[in-house]
Amino acid sequence: MKRNGIFVKVFIYTVVFSTLLVGATAALFSSQIMAYYSGQQLRKISSTYEQLINRSQENADIAVIASQFHERNQTFRFYITDKAGHIAYVTPGANANNREVDLKTEGNSFIVYLGNGYILHVFNDDAFSVKYHALIPRVLVMLIAMLAVCVIGAFVFARQMTKPIQALADNTAKMANLEEVLPLPERQDELGDLARDVHSMYDRLKETISELEDEIMREKELEETQRYFFSAASHELKTPVAATSVLLEGMLANIGEYNNHPKYLRECIKMMDAQSKLISDILEIVSLDDRRIVPVPERLDIKRILADILPHFRTLSEAHNLPIVIGIPDAQTILADSKMLKKALSNVLLNAVQNTPEGGEIRIWSESAESAANDYRLCVLNTGARIDDRILPKLFDPFFRVDKARSRKSERSGLGLAIVRKTLEAMNVDFGLENNSDGVLFWVALPKIS
Repeated sequence: MKRNGIFVKVFIYTVVFSTLLVGATAALFSSQIMAYYSGQQLRKISSTYEQLINRSQENADIAVIASQFHERNQTFRFYITDKAGHIAYVTPGANANNREVDLKTEGNSFIVYLGNGYILHVFNDDAFSVKYHALIPRVLVMLIAMLAVCVIGAFVFARQMTKPIQALADNTAKMANLEEVLPLPERQDELGDLARDVHSMYDRLKETISELEDEIMREKELEETQRYFFSAASHELKTPVAATSVLLEGMLANIGEYNNHPKYLRECIKMMDAQSKLISDILEIVSLDDRRIVPVPERLDIKRILADILPHFRTLSEAHNLPIVIGIPDAQTILADSKMLKKALSNVLLNAVQNTPEGGEIRIWSESAESAANDYRLCVLNTGARIDDRILPKLFDPFFRVDKARSRKSERSGLGLAIVRKTLEAMNVDFGLENNSDGVLFWVALPKIS
C-alpha cells in the first residue's frame, strides 16, 4: 500500500473530480431537457387547441365556444377560468363534484392564456405527457457509462502520472544504499528533468565517495608508512648509538682491548659519521615530503650530467669487476633541476653497483619514450639481477632491505631508493623499476627540449 500511496491518492482525487463534473453536467442537461420537453408539450397543446384559442377572441360566450370544441374533441380534458379564478367551463369528464377545489389541484396542468381574460387549463393527459419513465433508464445507462469512462480514464491518468514517480522513488531508495541504478527512460518534461538531475547528483555523489575512500586509504597508507618509518628510523639510530655507548664505556673502564683508545675512538667517529649521514638522509626525505625543496628546472644535457656523476662510481664498479656501458647520443637536452637529478641518479647507480652480481654489467642509455613523444627515457640496467615481483614495489620504502644481514655489513641505510622516489616525485616526472629478460631496469622519463 505504501508503494502505491501516490497512485491511490491521484486515482481517488481524479475519480471524485470526474464524478462531480459528470453530476453537474447531468443536472444541467436534465434541467435543459425538461425545459425543452415542456416547451414541446406547450407547442403541441397550442396546435391541438388552436381552434379554441382562435375562437376565444370572439365576443361570443366562452362556455358555448368551449362546448362546441369539446363536442368535436371529446377525448380532451380541460377547463377554463376567468381572471378571478372562477370556472367558466369544464369538460364533463374532468371532475363533476366540487370543481372549485379539485380541478385546480388535479394532477399537473398546462396553462394557455385565451382572449378576453380567460385562461385555458389543459390536464397532463397521455396525449401530451412525456414518457419520462422510458427516458430515465436511458439516462441512467448514459451516466453509468460516463462514470465508467471517467474511472478508466482516472486509472490510466493516475498510472501514467505516478509510474515514473514510483520508479524514481525506487531508484532513490537504491541510491540511499549506494546500489547500482539503471537510468530511467528519457522523458522530455519536468519529471525527465528531475530524473536526470537526481541521477547526475548520484553520479557526482559516487565520485565524491570514491574520492573520499581513496583519500582515506591514502591517509591510512601514509599513517602506516610514517609508523614504519619512525619505527625503522628509531631502530637504525638506536643500534649504533648503543654500540658507540658500549665502546665509550669500555674505554672509560679500560676493559681489555678497549685500552687501545685511538683504535676505538676512530670506530666511534666512523659510526657517528654514518649516523650523521643517516640523519641527513632522513631530513632530506622530510624536506621533500613537506615540499620545502622546490625544483628549479634548467636546460641540461643528459650525457653531460652522467659524465659529472660517473667518476664517483668508477672505482667501486672496478672493485666489483662491473663494466659500465654508456649508450647516450649527443645533444639530448632536457628540462630538469640539475642538483636533484644528479642526486637521484647517484643513488640509482650506487644501488645498481651494489646489487649487480659477478659477471654482470651496468648499461646506461636513453631513448624516446613510447608513452610521451616529448620525453626522453633514461634507462639504467644491471644485468643478471633479479628481484621478486612482490618485493619490487617495496624497494622504494624507507629502510627496506631485501637482505638485512648483507645490507648492514655493507653499511647501507635503506634510504637510497626512498630518496630517489621522493626526489623524482618532487620533480613531477614518471619513473619505474621492473624486471626484464636481461636483469633489473630502472627508467625515468625526462622532458626533452627541441
